[in-house]
Amino acid sequence: MTGEHLQVLHGDITRMEVDAIVNAANSGLLGGGGVDGAIHGAGGPAIMAACRGIRETKGGCPTGQAVITTGGLLPAPYVIHAVGPVWEGGNHNEDALLASAYEASVALAAQHKLRTLAFPNISTGIYGFPRERAVDIAINAVRKALAKAPGIEQVSFVCFDDENYRLYRQRLS
Repeated sequence: MTGEHLQVLHGDITRMEVDAIVNAANSGLLGGGGVDGAIHGAGGPAIMAACRGIRETKGGCPTGQAVITTGGLLPAPYVIHAVGPVWEGGNHNEDALLASAYEASVALAAQHKLRTLAFPNISTGIYGFPRERAVDIAINAVRKALAKAPGIEQVSFVCFDDENYRLYRQRLS
């Protein structure tokens, strides 16, 4: 399912053969559960070592921003760690912070001259962001960022679960 440079896939982001996969990270860059844990697990200790280096120099990564590390043992040579917001009811700038996390990821990929990028569903797991709202924000933010990143040829939204996959397919059809 595609639209411009966007496509939706159902599967495991850790197996994507793209220039970079995006990790739904926490601001401490310490790994965690969900997609974050899966990426650190599949990518091996090089990713955590790179995250520790960023923590030592920058103190982590603020919500709405992104940093890039090696992909370690993953098929993707890079991981972009994007920090999405925790849902607090919608009155704490969550929409703008989520959009910023997607836009910062695309901008970082463009800075590193990457051509292909795969996103998970940022903030919709334990962070509790409403899925339909998150899908709309993700697609709009990526489209906006791609307008400033002509070198990026393909962005994939990789959905591990059926509900997000269905939502992205509806929006991109």
